[in-house]
Parts: sequence; structure tokens; C-alpha cells
Amino acid sequence: MDKGLHVTICVVTTVLLLRESSQAGEENDPEVLAAPKSDSRGAAEGLPTLTVTTILEDPYVMVRGAELEGYCMDLLGALAGMLRFQYRVKVVGDGQYGAVAAGGNWTGMIGEILRREADIAVAPLTVTSAREEVVSFTTPFLQTGIGILLRKDTASQDMSFFHFLSPFSKETWTALLFAYLLTCFCLFLVARLSPCEWNEPKNEENHFTFLNSLWFGAGALALQGATPRPQALSVRVIAVVWWLFTLALLAAYIANFTALLSSGSEQLPIQTFEDLVKQRNLEFGTLEGSSTFYYFKNSKNPIHQMIYEYMEKRREHVLVKTYQEAVQRVMDSNYAFIGESISQDLAAARHCNLIRAPEVIGARGFGIATTQASPWTKPLSIAVLKLRESGDLDYLRNKWWESSCLRQSRDRWGPLEPPALGGLFLTLGIGLALGVLAALAELSSSSRRAAAHAKKSCCSVFTEEICTRLRIKGTARQSQETSGKANA
Repeated sequence: MDKGLHVTICVVTTVLLLRESSQAGEENDPEVLAAPKSDSRGAAEGLPTLTVTTILEDPYVMVRGAELEGYCMDLLGALAGMLRFQYRVKVVGDGQYGAVAAGGNWTGMIGEILRREADIAVAPLTVTSAREEVVSFTTPFLQTGIGILLRKDTASQDMSFFHFLSPFSKETWTALLFAYLLTCFCLFLVARLSPCEWNEPKNEENHFTFLNSLWFGAGALALQGATPRPQALSVRVIAVVWWLFTLALLAAYIANFTALLSSGSEQLPIQTFEDLVKQRNLEFGTLEGSSTFYYFKNSKNPIHQMIYEYMEKRREHVLVKTYQEAVQRVMDSNYAFIGESISQDLAAARHCNLIRAPEVIGARGFGIATTQASPWTKPLSIAVLKLRESGDLDYLRNKWWESSCLRQSRDRWGPLEPPALGGLFLTLGIGLALGVLAALAELSSSSRRAAAHAKKSCCSVFTEEICTRLRIKGTARQSQETSGKANA
């Protein structure tokens, strides 16, 4: 009896073990996981639950009240709906993305994946070779690179007082001056040689003197008609060619000047990483233990090595713990942040006084991390590809990267600051002053000749001429009376 009972217990135990082994085999089958297990997303029964680790970073994951929201949360919800699983989100304990610590252990979200504290990591986690050796990544859901985030007032170069000359280079202005003088000389020479410009060369003066030719060429540059008017066909041909030249030249100048005034990047003295290394006004750094830091550490580029050495020597001062700290430091001090360009674009859209330098290096992508040989890796990759093909990833990108900076359009097309046209006003002032001085010189010369002819004082004649031309009657009458008494 005892022997039969013992056999029965053994049989029942074997059957139970076989059943548990069969269920475990089904749960490890990726095709079974990818198949929908319930038509209702709200039904929790029968759906596997994944522990998801993430990191707080705007706009990927943000705390709103008692819930989390952001790009990664929307992405996680879409993936859960496609693959039919539940999830429990936890924020990474040490606030790190994942790097090798001094003891050889991994920190951050990568460490939690390796310690089986989380099943997957859905965050702006960069796919790198070092991380790929210890965990598996899905197809990247976002593409990015490494850029430089700057504050506009520290990055902007002071506008030159003669900024209106910027559309053309020095060589172009020199060539333009030479073309102007050459054309005016040709007008003067051809007008002298052409008989149509003379009725009687011995008795009549030719109107196309060299000074008049210069004035004619300058009038064409301003699109204004100027005398003398050419009569000979040869002179008219040169005039027409010069008009066409000045028309094209002014069109090019206006187009380039408009582009210079409406674009801010041309005023950035720091446009590349080489410019960042050469300057001495800004400190620069990146996230401590981030993939960006190790990118510069492993790079063979001399410029990148100089950046790494700078950050390594001053790591306690220039390396930051979080992305929010980096953005705040850029806004509050003379600091340039080196990091993911896509995150910097968001910061520039949210904060009107920030701007990203044009150069982007190290193209890379954000992927979902899983344990090695995880049955979820391939289904998640396929789901990400489907979301990309359907345009859902583009929709999420536009949703969470929408600019809240209302001044951005006004900054681009806003009113011009005085330094942009200061040189132009200075040129106008100098021209007006020269014109007044030239008029006084001409009047002075005429007064000297009149004083010598009338045998009067040069100053009295000069004063009379000024009063007469300015129609100062009282002063003129008083001057005349004084002159009459002197003659009497």
C-alpha cells in the first residue's frame, strides 16, 4: 500500500513538472510573445508584465503629477499595444545612462538590465559598441549626433561697424572699384574720340569730362539717371553695358545682405569643434559617464583628443551630472555643452537665448536595450520599424519637439540692431560733412575773387554771400549799411 502511494506521488510530481516546463517554453517563444493575447488593451489577465527602466529627461520622460509622460512613454504605450504586454516603469536609481565603473561593473540603466532589475530600458540611450557587448539593442527609434549648445549672447560675435560691406569680400569690393574707374575712363575716352559728341571740337567744350564721367557711373550704381546724356552710339553702348552690370551687382548685394541680416549662424564665432578648442572665453563639457564622453576618449581625431584632455583635466568642474543641469549651466554662465544634437535642438526651441552650433559629428541612434538573448529584442525591433513606416515616429517627434519659443520667428525677421547699419550711417554722415565743406570751400574761393575785384575784406564778402544764399535779410541789410558807411 505504501509502495503504491509512493508511485502515485511520483507520477503526479512528474506530470506537474512537465506542465511547468511546457509553459516556460511557451513564454520564451518570441513568436508567441509577438502575437496578441487579448483583443482588449485594458484587460490585464494573461498579458506578460515587463519592468521598464528609464531616466528623467525632457521631453523623453517627464513627471506630470503622479504620472510619467513624454516621447518614450508614448513610444512604450504604442509598443505595448502592438506586442500585447503590460509594463511597470521605474526611474533608474543612480540617474545614469550606463557606463563601466572603476570595479568593472556597469552603472545606470545598463547595470539594471544586467542585474535583471529591469527587462528593457526605454530612454534616450545611445547605441554604442561597448554597450552592445553586454546588452542587446533594438533598431534605433531616433537618429542624432554630437553638437555644441551655446548661449546666444556668449556665442554671438559683435557686429562689425561696417557690416553693410559684408555681402562682398574685400577682393570683390576692390574689383568693383577697379571696374568703376575703368568704365568711367572708357566713357571719357570714347566721348572724346567720337565725333557725335562734338559739334565743333575747336569751339565747343565736350560735356563728358572725366569728373562728369565719374558722376555718370556713380548715378548708374544708384539706379539713377545722371547728366550728361550720351549722344554717340559708342558711348551709349558702354553706358548700357554698365547699367546691366550695376543691375546684376545690386541684385546680388541685396540678396546677400538680406541673408546676412536674417541668419544668426553667420555671426557665430563657434561653428565647429575646432573653433571651440581655439577659443578661451567659454568652458565646455559633457555628461559624466555618457557615450559622448567616451566618443571623444576613443576618437583618433586630434581635435577630439584635445577636447577629451580638456574635459579629463577639469572633470570635476566641467562635467555635469544631468542634462537639466547642463542646460541651466549654459544659460547661467560662460559654458558650452557638448551632447546629443536632438536634445540640444529641443533646448534651443524651448529657450530663446540658446542656439546650437552648425557642426554635428558622430551620427548615432537611440535604441531600446534588452538583456542578451532576450525574446523581446526582435519583436521590439520589428515594431519600431512598423511605427517608422507608418509615420508614427515622425508624429511623436513633431509632438514633443514643438517649439514653445514665441520669439523665435521675431528673432529671425525682427528689427535690425544699430550696429548692423552703423557704418552706413557713418558713411552718410561723412558724405554730408564733405559736401558742406566742399560748398564752403567753393564759396570761400568765390568770395576771395569777389573781394579782390571789389577791393573789400574777404571775410565781409564771405559773410554777405552766406547771408544772401541763406536769405538772412536783416543780417544782409546790416552788412550792406556797414559797408556803405565805410565807403562814405
